[in-house]
Amino acid sequence: MEYNFERTVYSDIVVETVLLRRATSYEAETYKNILLQDINSGVRKLVVDLTCCDFLDSTFTGATIVSLRKIVAIGGDLRLVGLQPAVKNMFELTRVIRQFDLFQTVEAAVKSYADQDSLGLRNNRLLLH
Repeated sequence: MEYNFERTVYSDIVVETVLLRRATSYEAETYKNILLQDINSGVRKLVVDLTCCDFLDSTFTGATIVSLRKIVAIGGDLRLVGLQPAVKNMFELTRVIRQFDLFQTVEAAVKSYADQDSLGLRNNRLLLH
């Protein structure tokens, strides 16, 4: 069990909470493996809670992007919660912030999946069937 991360399940939605103040390359591989394990086990609705993080380095950010691309490729989505100013700045500097739906709370992110299901939305865009 990894103590820097906490997994919570809401029906078919998995929330992975990062319990690190500074999320760096040291923890990035474990983090990426946790997210990929969720995705490979069939999770299609994933929320990453970064509320505790005051800092993310580029390797940790990259692991988040890799996971987003993997889950989107199989018809799922990954949403981010609680970006602190420095973390949000990292996502803005790397210009990937547009790829994510951002939420203030886990509850709002979880609810957005229910809203998406009823409206046929993904990443604030209509799904084309």
